[in-house]
Amino acid sequence: MKHINVGLFVPHNGCPNQCSFCNQKAISGSKEQVTPKKIDKAVEIAVKNPDSVGGEIAFFGGSFTAIDRETMIALLESAYGYVSRGLFKGIRISTRPDAIDDEICSILKKYGVTAVELGAQSMDDTVLAANGRGHTADDVVSASCMLRDYGFSLGLQMMTGLYGSCDEDSIMTAEKLIELKPDTVRIYPTVVLENTRLAELYRNGEYRPQTVDEAVELCSKLLLMFNRANIKVIRLGLHSGGEVEGEFVAGAYHPALRELCESKIYLDKALDIICRKNIPTGRIAISVSPKSISKMTGQKRKNIDILRDKGYEVKICPDSSLSEYQVNIQKDETICS
Repeated sequence: MKHINVGLFVPHNGCPNQCSFCNQKAISGSKEQVTPKKIDKAVEIAVKNPDSVGGEIAFFGGSFTAIDRETMIALLESAYGYVSRGLFKGIRISTRPDAIDDEICSILKKYGVTAVELGAQSMDDTVLAANGRGHTADDVVSASCMLRDYGFSLGLQMMTGLYGSCDEDSIMTAEKLIELKPDTVRIYPTVVLENTRLAELYRNGEYRPQTVDEAVELCSKLLLMFNRANIKVIRLGLHSGGEVEGEFVAGAYHPALRELCESKIYLDKALDIICRKNIPTGRIAISVSPKSISKMTGQKRKNIDILRDKGYEVKICPDSSLSEYQVNIQKDETICS
């Protein structure tokens, strides 16, 4: 069963820095700060849907554990009232790596927080400094280990295409995050929004953002890295909606970015099998898991068209024995995998 979470955005609350890419109000679509009354209102709406039982109350945006202590505790107390009644399984927050310590962890435990996501963004200190993050890669490691010790579910967020970044340091960042064994990961290719330092750097010609195609090329590799490490990527790319479209300047924004990345993974897998097995042109059947039919097909049948241009007439078949990203190809009664 898919459980519904109550998502509450705290735009720029508690952030001691102004990161180069940050326009939280555009990303979240929220201009007003969360209050206990707004939590009550959001929960009242959510509990009318039976799928909300077993979900979480989630505080996103800003740096939750860096906001003033009185406000933070008031929000936690309000949310915990619903958790203690069994309406939700716990509370999820996102925060900065340098806003985690023993005192904070004890407070989070007291008020029913079950999962903490850290905005790592990069594990390259040069990239972090260039983008005004105000923390180091060591802070990410220390905070992650502490959260694990306290028993929280750990989520880590990374960005690609940051100012001063390249594909190589993004791959390194993914490797370092995998070493920390998070339960979940979010990957955000950088999007240039109005009213940010990146927008100024872009217009001055000092920064060239990733294109969508470049982000797909890189992020398809990152998805496979986390998949092989059995780490779930719960988000790839910014959510559509909010004010992102209206504030968009440049960069790798696409409302179906993950699907583009996964379609590339399936196409690359098929092409690799064809090459390794030296499968002759003609009619072939490509089998994937039932949930992956559209990904193998590609957006607007792009993968089918690419394979046709290479001389292959493709039929895509569901095979429930195959797991995510597995591909089989059959021609003349021979299975190639």
